[in-house]
Amino acid sequence: MVFEIILYLNKKISSEKIVKTKQDENFPVASWLIATSLRRHINTFYLFARYADDIADSSNINPEEKLNQLKEVDKALLEKVDIGDHNKYAVEHFISSKETGVSTEHARHLVQAFTMDVKKSRYRNWSELLNYCRFSAAPVGRYLIDLHNCDESTKKFIDALCIALQILNHLQDCKKDYLELDRVYIPETIFKDKGARIEDLSKERTSNKLRNVFNFLLDKVDELILISNKAPNLISARGLRLETAIIIIIAKTLSTKLRYRDPLAEYIKLNKFQYIQCIIRGLLFKMYNN
Repeated sequence: MVFEIILYLNKKISSEKIVKTKQDENFPVASWLIATSLRRHINTFYLFARYADDIADSSNINPEEKLNQLKEVDKALLEKVDIGDHNKYAVEHFISSKETGVSTEHARHLVQAFTMDVKKSRYRNWSELLNYCRFSAAPVGRYLIDLHNCDESTKKFIDALCIALQILNHLQDCKKDYLELDRVYIPETIFKDKGARIEDLSKERTSNKLRNVFNFLLDKVDELILISNKAPNLISARGLRLETAIIIIIAKTLSTKLRYRDPLAEYIKLNKFQYIQCIIRGLLFKMYNN
């Protein structure tokens, strides 16, 4: 899997400390589209991201210790250090970066996002949310672009896709994040403008006012996806180009599903049949948009 890293969509990881499972995944797109030689490096980046994210989300670590552990992780990304409990995956990504020539800057930006998660539980406005997503999501797409030696001009379109995917994940998990982590990514100004309250996220069903909040964000997501439509034709690597086209279709489909289903009443995701449809549509989209 590739773009699933953005949202940590395939939570299968070889660490007993990370308890997310494959059943939690949202965007299972075939990794066979990506060159075999690169999959190991992508997996190393993914394992690092999952581990660091779990530090920020852990209910068994106090905030001060979380920040200390994330600092150790960041340090390991700067230079090779002895492998320990808090930097094993970072060291492995550091070694990978030396092999590929891709900077660890992208991984360090993720650490900044996870640090924000420890320090910050509310976002005032759309600009604050976008800034968070530039650290929590965009670095993954940028890493993949650099790994495939694609043109720098592609990144702004990949950024749009990554941010759209991140916000879709925020909507999927809005109730869980609020109840379990007291974390709300939906900007406070949007709640206020739509007459909704943050506390509405704890309800069994989505109120009309909260639905207006969700739809406003989905409108923003759709604008980002529209921007990202240009990405596939700019990506020189065939596998990544095809996977990007498929992910765009998946994002569009999930956005539509979130409009008509209730994320408070159920976890909204695509089923296997819908994924297959998206893969076919994505491949056709790329075929007829060369």
